[in-house]
This record gives sequence, structure tokens and C-alpha cells, in this order.
Amino acid sequence: MALPPRPRLLIALLAAGEGRRFTGESHKLLADLNGTSVVSHAVAAAIAADIGPVVVVTGAVELPDVPVGVEVVHNADWNTGQRSSVLTVLDEGDRRGVDAVVIGLADQPFIGSDAWCRVGQSDAALAMADFGGIPSPPVRFARELWQTFRDMTSDSDEGLRSLVRLHPELVRPIACEGSPADIDTMEDLSQWT
Repeated sequence: MALPPRPRLLIALLAAGEGRRFTGESHKLLADLNGTSVVSHAVAAAIAADIGPVVVVTGAVELPDVPVGVEVVHNADWNTGQRSSVLTVLDEGDRRGVDAVVIGLADQPFIGSDAWCRVGQSDAALAMADFGGIPSPPVRFARELWQTFRDMTSDSDEGLRSLVRLHPELVRPIACEGSPADIDTMEDLSQWT
């Protein structure tokens, strides 16, 4: 008996926000973190997971050094909040005909490829990384729930948090190692450099 085919996944990093709380000389995603930009750490981990093609959703800032093979998808509505970036990912998922998307944040440079793999390889319709009791992206979001998200009216800056908040029974936590720390401020960055 043949095994069923593995689900086709799209890996997406959300990198569209303005990063207003970061007061450095550059956008927070371009800030240097131990010799590499914040976003480069996140992209490298997503690529290393090797569970599907990787896209980066941009908006407020252009990313100059996206690795070959990673597609940049521009969210023209980035200034309306994170929900629009999730919708952009779902549209890209529709275009590619994938079964699920695995969404992470480009300002979380300490989430390793293992977390991307664990979450992406889950069979849950809505799987979320759990770092020692702290739920965090990446999140595996199966096609069967996309329309539910599209139909929701919620805070435009909540992204997938709105679906998680309204339907916690759908969420399967996936134990992961690493840190879900994000870089939002200069103080955040200075803790790690």
C-alpha cells in the first residue's frame, strides 16, 4: 500500500511592517545582529528547514539581499496591518496550489529550522510552535481554514492571532526549541549583540 503524498507547503516570512518602535539607523529587519541582518537569520532558518519554497512578504521596506530561490511578494496594503500580509500569503498559496502555509515573522531571528520543520510537518490544520509554554509563530495554517480567516472581521493588525483567539480548540501546540524573541526596539537588539 502506497503512502499518501506529503502535503505541499509554502513557507512565508512576514516582513511588511514599518517597524516604528525601532529607532536605529535602519529598519529593524536590516539591523545588524552578530554580523548578519535580522531578516537574514530568519530567512536562513526557513530555507534550512527544507519543507517547501520560501517567500518573504514585504511592504514598508525593500529587502536588498534576499537569497536566490526565495521569492519576494509585495503586500500593497501593508499599512493596514498584519492581516493584509496573511491574506497576501493565502493568495500566494492559492496561486501555487499548496495544501498549507507555514507563516513566521521576519523579526524573530532565533527560531531555528527545527521549529519550522516540526510545525510544518504536523498534520494539524492549525499548528503553532510552543517554546516552553510560550505560543509563537511559526504557524502551520491548512487550506481548509483559509476561508474561515478570510470571512472573519477582526482587528486588522492581529493577523492569525484573531483566528487563534476565536478558535483555540483548533490550535495544536508543537513543542520547539529556540527562542521566540523578536526584535522590535533597539533595546531588544542590544540584548542579543
